[in-house]
Amino acid sequence: MNKIPVGISSCVLGNNVRFDGGHKKNQFVTSELKPYFNFFPVCPEVEMGLPVPRPTIRLTRLDGEVRLTETKDSSSDHTERLIMFTAEKLNALDSLNLCGYVVCAKSPTCGMERVKIYTENMAEKNGIGLYTQALMERFPWLPVEEDGRLNDAVLRENFVSRVYRLHDFRQSVEPDPTAKRVIDFHSRYKLTLMAHHPQSYQSLGKMVASISDYDINDFVAKYREQFMAALCHRVSRKNNTNVLMHIQGYFKRTLTKEQKSELAMLIDDYRMGHQPLLAPLTLIKHYLNMYPDPYLQHQKFLEPYPQELRLRYGL
Repeated sequence: MNKIPVGISSCVLGNNVRFDGGHKKNQFVTSELKPYFNFFPVCPEVEMGLPVPRPTIRLTRLDGEVRLTETKDSSSDHTERLIMFTAEKLNALDSLNLCGYVVCAKSPTCGMERVKIYTENMAEKNGIGLYTQALMERFPWLPVEEDGRLNDAVLRENFVSRVYRLHDFRQSVEPDPTAKRVIDFHSRYKLTLMAHHPQSYQSLGKMVASISDYDINDFVAKYREQFMAALCHRVSRKNNTNVLMHIQGYFKRTLTKEQKSELAMLIDDYRMGHQPLLAPLTLIKHYLNMYPDPYLQHQKFLEPYPQELRLRYGL
């Protein structure tokens, strides 16, 4: 099995690179994801030349500009060194075709959100680590998530799902982009888009219908960014229910009255929050084995990632 290339803050992988010589090892990453992901660790602070251990650094607003300075001495400014390192590192990462990135929360270099920015009198909690900010600007389609947020079942499932979707796109479309490859890719993610963001399902469908109006490489770049943006919307119980009912319609000529009633009851139980998503999905897969349908069998909504990850158990 080819592992999926994913960038990661080195401390989250368990490497002792933090300012105090410690790490922030994440068990979900190292135990559950490592068999499937090929992690490429990066510690901007160490790789740009700071020692371990080292003085703590933070984001400081000086003359209206956010700078990376030492906590106890704001005149010790590492901003330019970080900017130079980041530019070189992102160029190197570009060739790896990363499909995701796990960053360290609250870090002045790697934090994704709510990083403190210090001023003379207060600390704002609206910053982004300077390295991660540059990463997301350079690769706006790349799934990026913080280590702490991976403890949330919904956010965890959303991140891993996006990683697998981008990996599929990189494998099936990007090496040799053609209209047929794009159409085939889009077709197997129609139900996925319906679950994540019905508006994007509509807009991306219109895009694909007019693919002949584009240069294929321009289209692939535009589609990739909009497709990945759509998946950032978390799946809701309402949208999932609509998708399940849509799937149910494909069996209207094959199921018995009792089977239809059983499936409808499970879908309604899921809608009401009495059953997990896996309950109706398991029955749908059972019926799909009995009554194969080529369209449904290719839908990634039914099998978005390896079952062994158990990401839908709590949804």
